[in-house]
Amino acid sequence: MPPRPETQPEGGRAERRRLARRVRRRRRTRRAGELPLLVVVALCIALLLKTFLVQAFFIPSGSMEQTIRIGDRVLVDKLTPWFGSKVERGDVVVFKDPGGWLRGEAARPAKDPIVVKQIKQTMTFIGLLPSADEQDLIKRVIGVGGDEVACCDARGRITVNGTPLDEPYVNPGNTPSEIRFDVKVPRGRLFVMGDHRANSADSRYHLDEGFQGTIDENGVVGRAVVIAWPYGHWRELEQPATFLTVPDEARRGRRGRGGRRRGARFA
Repeated sequence: MPPRPETQPEGGRAERRRLARRVRRRRRTRRAGELPLLVVVALCIALLLKTFLVQAFFIPSGSMEQTIRIGDRVLVDKLTPWFGSKVERGDVVVFKDPGGWLRGEAARPAKDPIVVKQIKQTMTFIGLLPSADEQDLIKRVIGVGGDEVACCDARGRITVNGTPLDEPYVNPGNTPSEIRFDVKVPRGRLFVMGDHRANSADSRYHLDEGFQGTIDENGVVGRAVVIAWPYGHWRELEQPATFLTVPDEARRGRRGRGGRRRGARFA
């Protein structure tokens, strides 16, 4: 005769339910405890990306139209300079205000309420929002250290080291420059101009200042590589082919005279 199965002790099923609930509570508690750690790790990764790799910037002025428009968000490559990559002619760069340049740019966006401003500043700091830092400008590099940049040749074109530039990126209806100049760019500095030549307080506007309106390479935050937002404006910002034929050094026997000649004032 086969042995009879042992009977379950009284309350066995209820005990299993209690144990299952206890396990579920422990799992929820463990997940809740892990959440702050995951948030901290995510914020650290975002801050690392913003600091060393790529950062988003908000465009508040029309100085780079039609290439980059007011309200666009651009992504700026901050990594390649760490590997010794140099800024090249034609690059669109974001750089710190050398001193007083922002006064010539278009009005900045209206200020946010206190709480909203603090939230935006925090999210911008960790790279979750584009920077609207008032100390940053964006322009196109026309000349690098050692170049001679001048305006203009017989056809009204900017020349670099004696080579005229055909500039398809210049805002339609603008001339290459209403201000005439001839500048020898010092080593370690850059001559920059906005694509909206009639509405850009760029190097031409500061020719009478130190270094003839050029900016320090060390003030460059990074190279703008893509317009990321809005979606309809998405495009890569590549080096224009017009700069490929420019020789690396100014022709011998020519000297940059510097200083601003008579011409129309611009904003």
